[in-house]
Amino acid sequence: MTSPTPSAQPSESDQEDRVFRSPLGVAGGVFLLLLAVFFGIDSMLNGHGNAPFIAIAGLILVIPLIVAFTFRPVVQVNGVRLRIRNPFRTITLPWGTVADIRAGYSSEAFTQDGGKYQLWAVPVSLRQRKRASRRAARASQDDPHGRTSVSASVSDHDARVAPADRTVADLRETAERLGGKPEAQGEAQVRWAYEVIVPAVVGLVLWIILAVTG
Repeated sequence: MTSPTPSAQPSESDQEDRVFRSPLGVAGGVFLLLLAVFFGIDSMLNGHGNAPFIAIAGLILVIPLIVAFTFRPVVQVNGVRLRIRNPFRTITLPWGTVADIRAGYSSEAFTQDGGKYQLWAVPVSLRQRKRASRRAARASQDDPHGRTSVSASVSDHDARVAPADRTVADLRETAERLGGKPEAQGEAQVRWAYEVIVPAVVGLVLWIILAVTG
């Protein structure tokens, strides 16, 4: 899975958000939704017995989960807070509460009180990271003394860093720069996505009942 790219240019406005999401995740979600709807409709039209009802229950279960894991994940950034929307939770972190943002095998935000939250919208691709490392190694061999121009160096540096690592570095720099602002103080807020959880649970219960009684 490729890492996300910002959908807007950086802005210091407290009202205007920069939005990060995974384009490949959204594309995968569209494909999975079409696949689920196709098989669901086919079962409803051609199924026998309670198969159509099982198909409906399956769609009620599957569609919220597809939406949760593909369309929901997003990271929104403005001048006062970092908002992380994951499959089942939305976490709002004022910059003053953010201790660090790191990317290992996944991208994670750490708070001053020891909390840790994964950034689903910024997936780490080890393949892209290896590719960027190879580009950096080739560039160092081609120009061992760093004699390229400043503008070329900036664009070359971006090409030598994996997109997820570049996004995480941007978020970390923003946290360091804005963490001391008075309006960026407060407590972390976590909200569960009941609009996703409830339909999925209802669909699961219905599917189990129909499967057992069928």
